[in-house]
Amino acid sequence: MIDLIIRPYQSSDFAACLAVFTSNVPLYFAPEEYADFCQHLECVNHADKPYLVLTHKDSIIACGGLVIETTKRQTGLSWGMVDRNFHGQGLGTSLTEARLALARVTPNIDEVVLETSQHTRRFYEGFGFTTVKVIPNGFADGLDRWEMKLRLYK
Repeated sequence: MIDLIIRPYQSSDFAACLAVFTSNVPLYFAPEEYADFCQHLECVNHADKPYLVLTHKDSIIACGGLVIETTKRQTGLSWGMVDRNFHGQGLGTSLTEARLALARVTPNIDEVVLETSQHTRRFYEGFGFTTVKVIPNGFADGLDRWEMKLRLYK
């Protein structure tokens, strides 16, 4: 494991997070998702859309957040990704653990939901997520959408 700092996203992180996204196209993200990711970053806040970055030697190498919906008593994992050059080093685990820890201390949240692809669904199963629905080509041609959930027990 490399030395990491996990901190809240700042608007100055925009370009670095886009570079992390781009490093994961086309296997993990479809090119047409780029605009949606940009829009998400522009709407990040620390109340109902917190977003985290993982840095190593002052460079952002991973990012991901939550979309909190207290009226539904759930939060969604949003736009989690690790720079492709750093895959396989436990950073996705660190990012997911940080987001789940944040979800657990958020009042009125009982469940975490996410949408992921066939390429990462087993990773999330390792955290206890279960599949709710699979939509073939749900993100793009050849990129299936796996809807998953994790019940939080406080």
